[in-house]
Amino acid sequence: MRPLSARLTLGTLILALALLSAIIALANTLHASYRVQREQLIGNTLEANRVYASKLAESTQNFVLSAQQQVAYSATLLGQRRHDREALEAEAARLQLQTNSFNSVLIVDAGGTVLATSPQSLALQGVLLKSSGNRDALDRRVPFISDPYESATGRLLVAISHPIFSAQGEYQGYVSGTIYLRQRSILQSLLGKHYYRDGSYLYVVDRHGRILYHIEQDRVGQFALENPAVQAVTQGHSGAQQVRNSHGVLMLAGYAPVPSVGWGVVAQRPSTATLAALSKLMSSVIWNAIPLGILSLLITWWFARRISRPLWQLARNVQNRDTGIAIRHVTGIRAWYYEVAQLRTALLYSFNLLQDRIGKLNRASMTDPLTGLQNRRGLQQGLEDWQARGQPFGIIALDIDRFKTINDRFGHAVGDAVILRIAQLMRDDARDTDLLCRNGGEEFLVLLPGIDATNAAQVAERLRVQVAAEVFEQVGTVTVSLGVAHYPTYHADPQQALRLADKALYMAKEQGRNRTVVYPQPERPGIGQDGAR
Repeated sequence: MRPLSARLTLGTLILALALLSAIIALANTLHASYRVQREQLIGNTLEANRVYASKLAESTQNFVLSAQQQVAYSATLLGQRRHDREALEAEAARLQLQTNSFNSVLIVDAGGTVLATSPQSLALQGVLLKSSGNRDALDRRVPFISDPYESATGRLLVAISHPIFSAQGEYQGYVSGTIYLRQRSILQSLLGKHYYRDGSYLYVVDRHGRILYHIEQDRVGQFALENPAVQAVTQGHSGAQQVRNSHGVLMLAGYAPVPSVGWGVVAQRPSTATLAALSKLMSSVIWNAIPLGILSLLITWWFARRISRPLWQLARNVQNRDTGIAIRHVTGIRAWYYEVAQLRTALLYSFNLLQDRIGKLNRASMTDPLTGLQNRRGLQQGLEDWQARGQPFGIIALDIDRFKTINDRFGHAVGDAVILRIAQLMRDDARDTDLLCRNGGEEFLVLLPGIDATNAAQVAERLRVQVAAEVFEQVGTVTVSLGVAHYPTYHADPQQALRLADKALYMAKEQGRNRTVVYPQPERPGIGQDGAR
C-alpha cells in the first residue's frame, strides 16, 4: 500500500505543479495581451490628440491671419485722408463690432496718444500710452502681434497692430485690436468648448511658453516651460508625448504650433480615462475565467488520486504557452475512460474561452468603438496585406460638411448619431471585400480593391447622393465632401496615395462642399451640387 499511496501522492503533486504552471502561463498571456492593448490605446490617443491640436492650431492660424487683414484694411482707410474725432471713433467701432474679433480697438497717433477707442467706455481718448505694446508698435512701425502685456486699463492682453501711413508715406501712428486673456474673448469662443468630463482639455501658449488660454483662469499669464510638450511646441515642433500636468496627473498630450504668431496649442487627455475601458474589459475576462479555472482544478485534483498517466499528459500540455498548440495536443490525448474525456473537454473549453476573449480584445483594438468601422490600426493592417499581395484599390476620402456646427448646435450625442448613420450608409453600399475606416472625428476612408479611379468616383458620387437625400433626426439634411485617388496609379506608396485622396477632399471643400473631386483636380469644378458655405 505504501508504494501505491506514494505513487498517487507524487502524481497529485506533479499535477498540482503542472496546473500552477498553466495558471501562470494563462496569467502571462493575459498580462501580455493587456500590455499590448495598453500601448496601442496610448499610441492611438497620442496620435488623435496630435491631429486634434493640429486642427485647432490651423483654426487659430486662420483667425490670426483674418484679424491681421481686418486691422490692415482699417489702417489703409485711415491713411488715405485726415479724419476728425467722430470719424476716427466710427472706424474704431466698425473694426471692433464688425466681426467681434477684438475686445477693444485703439487708434493711436505717432506720439503714442490715443485718438479713438471702441468701446468708448475705456476712457482712453487723449491718454499717452506707456505700455510695452505701445512702445513696440511705435518703434517697429510694421504689422505685428505683441507678447502678452498689462494695458493702461490693467488688463492682460495681446494686441494685433498695423501702422498707419499717409498717401505720401508719412507715419501717422497705428491701429490696434486687442484680445483680452482673462476676460471673455475670441479665444474663449474659439477654444472654450473643447473640454470634456473625462478630464480632457487644451491650452495655448505664446512663443515664450506663457499661457494665453487655459480652462483654469488662474493659470493664464503664467509660464509653463517645465512642461516638455510646451518646450517642444514653442520650438515650432508638432508631436505627442506623455507628460504630467501642473497637478501631477499623467496626461497624453498632442501639440502643434501656430506658425504665423509663434503660439502653440496643446490638447491632452488623462491616461486613466484612456485606459478605463481596457481595464474594465480585462477585469471581465479574469472574473469570467476564475470560476471555470477553480472548477477545473478541483475536478482534476480528485481524478489525480485514481490515475496519473493521462492526467500527466494533460498537465504537460497545459504548460504550453501557445494555446493553439496546446489545443491540438490535448485533443490528441487518448481518453479511454469517461473522467479523462470530461476533463479534456473542460480544458479545451477553457482554452477556447481564453482565445475568444483575446480575439475580442484584438478585434476591439482594430475597430472604432462608435461606428464599428476599422480604425487606424485596422486600416494599416489592411494596407500592408494588400500591398504585400500587390492589390490595386480605389480610395475615397470622406468628410462630413460643417460637422462642428452640428456638434455646437445640437450636441455631441446628435453628432455621434449622424456619424453612425453615415457609417451605416457606407456599409449598405459596400462589398464584403471593401475596407471601411473611420479616420478620426468626422473623417472616413473607403478602400475599394480591384476598382479604378473612375469607378471609385462613381461609388463616391453615389454615396454623396445617398447622404444628401437622407433626413437625419433633429439635424435634417447633411452633406459630405469626397476626394478620390487610386493605388498604385496615383502613387506607388499607399500612404502617399491616401494623402492624394485627402488633398482631393480638401479641393472639394474649397470648391463649395457637397461634391466629389478626383485627384488631380479636373478642369470642371467637380461632380455634384454646390454646397452652401
